[in-house]
Amino acid sequence: MRSRLKPDRARAATGRIVVVAGATSGIGLATAVAFAGRAGKLVLVSRSAEALDAAEAACRHAGASTVDTLAEDITDPAAAGRIVARTLDRHGRIDVVVHTATVMGYGSVEAMPADVFTAVVDTAVHGTLHLARAVLPVLRRQHAGTFIGVNSLLGSITVPQMGAYATSKWGQRAVLRTLQQETRDEPGVSVCIVSPGSINTPIYYQAANYTGHAVRPPWPVLAPERVAAAITRLADRPRRHVSVPIGPGNPLVITGFRLLPRLYDRLVGPLLRLAVLTRERLRPTSGTVHHPHPGQERIHGRWPAPRNR
Repeated sequence: MRSRLKPDRARAATGRIVVVAGATSGIGLATAVAFAGRAGKLVLVSRSAEALDAAEAACRHAGASTVDTLAEDITDPAAAGRIVARTLDRHGRIDVVVHTATVMGYGSVEAMPADVFTAVVDTAVHGTLHLARAVLPVLRRQHAGTFIGVNSLLGSITVPQMGAYATSKWGQRAVLRTLQQETRDEPGVSVCIVSPGSINTPIYYQAANYTGHAVRPPWPVLAPERVAAAITRLADRPRRHVSVPIGPGNPLVITGFRLLPRLYDRLVGPLLRLAVLTRERLRPTSGTVHHPHPGQERIHGRWPAPRNR
């Protein structure tokens, strides 16, 4: 893959040490492969050792010079320390950290079991917290480095039947925004937020679901490579926040949520039933919230013709 970077930036990109948490499925795997295509040195993190083998193979095929894998659960407070220690022991530095690990849950606040709701929130909020607390001191010592958190449009709005996921993303966004404020004293360290909309990944059929219906991503559905491209651009030129897709769509929804709450609340329930809930009946399931399903982990979901452009 020919780099579009200037020569000095291209050399920096090929030598970067990139850690991707949640690297075996969806946006995380797409991001790992995107960095691999730039001949980066990668550290892939996931709960599933089996899925990590497939992710490593994909990254080596894409051109990564070095791929290390760590089977760790980012919700474990000690896991982040092990990830950072092993990366430093192997490579001596950390240049980019991408937190993409997330699990999703559908169902009303009343219907969803408390342990499932809590686990959804823990993965995004405490996973981000643990990883940031472990890696930011390293970036400070280096006076350089980028921490990228993959958030969501639902980090700025709420949707019925998605309270757990919205809570997880609102909380994660609060952590990331606070980190942006608290790292202003170190100009070489950047904390970036990426907020995707509807993306064609397996997370929808991996999700916990207590609605009684199978779900699908609402239109327009974008390819995960779109988000991965935004993340790799941030590694080159950090920005505080990037929305995917770029354009008026996400900001328009957020504006309606904030400025026209009664109209938004009236419309969002029917739109959810029309665009997200299918006619296929589904028994209650905790999905991959508590345990991974390695056989379901891949970049793309089941939905045809994702919009790549």
